[in-house]
Order: sequence, then C-alpha cells, then structure tokens
Amino acid sequence: MSGLAAAALLVPLGACTSEAPAPAASGNPPGLDRFHQQTLKWTACDDYATTETESTIMALVDGLECARMQAPLSYDDPGGRTIEVAVARRAATGDKIGSLVTNPGGPGGSGVFGAATTALGLIKAKSPLVERFDLVGFDPRGVGSTEPAVDCYTDEEADRGIVPLTTQGTTVQWTEDDTRALVERCAKGSGGPDVLAHLGTRDVARDMDILRVVLGDEKFTFLGQSYGTRLGAVYAEQFPRNVRAMLLDGAIDSRQGTMERRVFAFSGFQAAFDRMAAFCARQAGCPIGRDPEAATAEFQKIVRPLYDKPVPALGGELDFDAAVGGVISGLYTQAAWPRIIKGLGQLRQGRGDELAQLGFDFSGRDAKGAWTNFAEALYAINCMDEQRLSEQQGNELRAAVIKSAPFMDPGVALTGARDGCEHWPAPPTLGFPYAQNIQGLPRTLVVSITGDPTTPHAGGVRLAESLGSALLTVRGEGHTIVTAGTNPCVNKAAADYLIDLKVPAAGATCTL
Repeated sequence: MSGLAAAALLVPLGACTSEAPAPAASGNPPGLDRFHQQTLKWTACDDYATTETESTIMALVDGLECARMQAPLSYDDPGGRTIEVAVARRAATGDKIGSLVTNPGGPGGSGVFGAATTALGLIKAKSPLVERFDLVGFDPRGVGSTEPAVDCYTDEEADRGIVPLTTQGTTVQWTEDDTRALVERCAKGSGGPDVLAHLGTRDVARDMDILRVVLGDEKFTFLGQSYGTRLGAVYAEQFPRNVRAMLLDGAIDSRQGTMERRVFAFSGFQAAFDRMAAFCARQAGCPIGRDPEAATAEFQKIVRPLYDKPVPALGGELDFDAAVGGVISGLYTQAAWPRIIKGLGQLRQGRGDELAQLGFDFSGRDAKGAWTNFAEALYAINCMDEQRLSEQQGNELRAAVIKSAPFMDPGVALTGARDGCEHWPAPPTLGFPYAQNIQGLPRTLVVSITGDPTTPHAGGVRLAESLGSALLTVRGEGHTIVTAGTNPCVNKAAADYLIDLKVPAAGATCTL
C-alpha cells in the first residue's frame, strides 16, 4: 500500500451544444482557430467517472452534463497530435453571468468530479453562484477521463504498493535504473514520451483559454483550490487581460522553488500533527498520550516498527510509509482527526485498517479496488513543473523534510533519494518564481486558512502580494473552504467577489 499512500505526501441524455464561441480577449494565438471554433457536444456523464465512488456522487447532481474538448498536444505544433479534455458543466439556474471554471487541486485531481462536488456544496449552501454561473470543471491533460491519461501501473499493483512514485516524505531508496524504469513504464501506459513531455501547468493554462472561448466567455472567471491556485496564477501570467475574476483558495506561494516549498509544506503537516495531538490528548485513551509535547516521540514508537514489520490491513499490509501517508491524509481536515486517532489505536493492537482506508480515500480508491490516476498524474505533472534535483539535493531535501516534520522520521539511515523525474523525456517548463509583476490583471482574491496543513497561511499572504490580490484570512483548521459552502462568512465573500467583483476590505477575516 505504500506506493499510492505516498500520494498524500507529495505536496472529483440527449446531445446539446454550447453557445457560439466568443473571440479571445487577448487575440487568438496563431494556429488555434480550429480549436476555438469547435462546438462541445454535451451528453450524460456516465462515461466520465473513473471509479464507482465518482459515478455515485456525480449521479447526485441534477443537470450535470459532460463533453470532450479538443486541444493540441503541443502548442508548438497545433496542427499535430491532439488530446481530448474531459469537461463537465451544470448550467446556471438564473440570470447567467458566464462560466465559473473550477480546479480542485492536486495536481492530478479530477475537475469533472470536482464540478460535481462543487455543485453539491454550493447547492446545499443555497449559494447565488449556482444561479449566476454555469459551474464548469475539467480534467487537466493527463488526468482522469481526459485522453490520453497518465497510467503507470495497474490497480492490483497499486494495492500492493510496488510502484512508488517519490522518495520525498517516504523511505523509498532508488537507483538510476529504478527511475529510468519508472519513466519508461509511465510512457508506455500513457501514450508515449511525447505525452509525458506536454503535461505541465503552462500547457494546461493554455487549454483553459481554449475552454474559455469554446464556452462562449469573453472573459474568464476561475476558482482554483490548492494546486489550482498555481494553475490560476499561471493563467493570469499568460492571459492577464482575459481574466474577469479569479478566486484562489489554499494558495501555493509562487515565489518558492521546489526544495523550499516542499520543506514549507511538510512543516505545515507537522504543525497540523501537533494540533491533532493536542486534540487527542484531551480524549480518554489517546494512543499517543496525554502530553502533546511528547506526541511525536509516542507516534514514532508506534509507527517505526512498521519499517521492518508491516501489519495486516484490509486484506494487505500497512508499512511505515503507508501509515504516515494515512495520517497525513487525515491531517487535511480536522473532521478526520478522530479517524487518525482510531487508526493509531488500531496500530497499537497490531492492525492498520483505518490508516489504510484513510490513504485509500485520499488517493481515490473505491470499494471495488478501482483507483483514480490521481497519484500518477500528480507525479507526471510535477515532473513538468518542478525543478529537477540531483541525488545529493534529493538526500538533502529528505533530511530537511524530516527535520521540519519529525513525526515522519523513520529512525533509519536513508540514501537514494533520487528524483523520479531525472529521466523524464523533457525538461520542466514552469520556472520559478512565476506570476510576478503581472501587468493588466484585474483584482483577484486569495482565501487562506490559518491552520492549513499543506499550503500554510504564510504562502497565501505571499501569493496575494505577488498578484496584488485582496486577501481573506480564515481562522481555523483545514485545507480549502470555498467550494464546501459550509461557512456563511466565506460564502458571502466568495459570492460578492465572483458575482459583483467586490473584494473584502483589507484585513478581512472569517472564522470556521
């Protein structure tokens, strides 16, 4: 189970047609006319879910419809090979402003599934966004139902955890042959090396501008969560004059390079672990003790033996990496803290069922053993975005991660922290820093939770500075909040901005 559990460690009948495409606000780049002039054929979404869980939840959304959008694999060769981007939409129920395009994060999260969960959250909250916007999501290139999708291993291999995708935040030790073989198997399953070479965020941002035109929107309205804040920032950098409104929730600092950002993210997990431990200490029978200051040491006593001796879990085994991955999966939301505590109690009894299930839930495995391609897509997209590291840098990063998040320390000497992207068929294209000093960008809004475990609040402050955004600080625990629709204060701020373009006052806060 360790391979995909580590995903948590890398830091959702009759055909009809869309409105006529609008002209691109910043002018159509050459060679893209045939993509801008396409008409989406909306149908039922039966073939767009990749697991039973996704299918069940998507079926709950009345009026959800799906389509496939053509885009060039390479924007340097728009007349060449194409991809099919999966798109989902729930039409506005009132006086429509346009489309609200969303991205749920990852990278690797399904925007088609995310459109469904966003719709459910906003409908339950009685948000006016449901009336004023078509709610739209898409699976970025390589993800979910978009074709081709990244595919590095079978569901059975995922269950057995035999194909790790990263050394960072894990005990995985790789040789150069290991990293070469990993890239080769991903290329074989994903449509070839040329596909792997065109999965970066900059290409996805260009796909979004085609989507804007095809949806009939003169200007782009976007709501990005987590990694979606990177995607939004890159779109803003590339197409600033095409932006109408952009709300970025759970922000990634666009100034931080790969090593700094990963250490920063893992320090956030340690802070969240400490807060979970303090919560646990107030419960009777807390498996990591009544002293929060000693919780990390107590946790290590429970999980370190798993490095040599995994425990039974859900018909398989739970090793050290899978246990830590399960805990981190639960740290994303305070609501899952009781599950972490239950899982640690089980570990003391020699079983790993609850922590294994937490990892499964995060990575998208359904009850029948089908996995989403979240972890594979995350790995592949990061290979085209993140800075490449030497083995020495990888070992230094692993040491820095353990120092910043000591609850993850396996207590054994590790080497071989090679970069899984070192044999990738193309160099990364994102570049750091990005989205700085953008000219012509209208006012955007960053929403950041003070107790965010993976995109810490300080990163939200810095992204707001980089983009000249308004900032809404949300006091509480958790990672992203807007699409959940569970906080009236946040709901109002989001609607005021996305509908009326009114940003919160300086220093504005909400409380969970």
